[in-house]
Amino acid sequence: MESDAPSPLDRTDRRLLDEVQRDARLTTAQLADRVSLSTSPCWRRLKRLEEQGVIQGYHARLDAARLGWGVTAFVHIMMESHNAELGSQFEDAVMRIPEVVACHNVSGQYDFLLQVVARDLSSFGEFARSTIRTLPGVKEMNSSFSLKEVKAPRALPV
Repeated sequence: MESDAPSPLDRTDRRLLDEVQRDARLTTAQLADRVSLSTSPCWRRLKRLEEQGVIQGYHARLDAARLGWGVTAFVHIMMESHNAELGSQFEDAVMRIPEVVACHNVSGQYDFLLQVVARDLSSFGEFARSTIRTLPGVKEMNSSFSLKEVKAPRALPV
């Protein structure tokens, strides 16, 4: 019987993952050189890690400010009930909102934590009133604003 669990990562897998997180634009040959493999085994390892879901995609990191997103807000959401259907409706709605760049179901006083980008404080206020507060099941919201990004989401420790 086959397991859905990924096979354990060895030292070479970890080095591959570390290098890919640093620069996903490396060619297989460049990556192989950095981890002391030949090209074919390197490619096979990458494909295996992709098939196992360890590598979920390759992305470019964009500068929010240069794209006109001057405000980053963290919005705590308290739901009116813990009904599973209502939670699913909320999650589905959030997935369709481009300004919500991250959403976590969290423990504690609130149920969800949203990371939201906005052009400025005024546009965030309008977005909060017209979009966030109208999401299914929202009972309460509490917002905090990033004053400075100290450490951006980047590489996971491998």
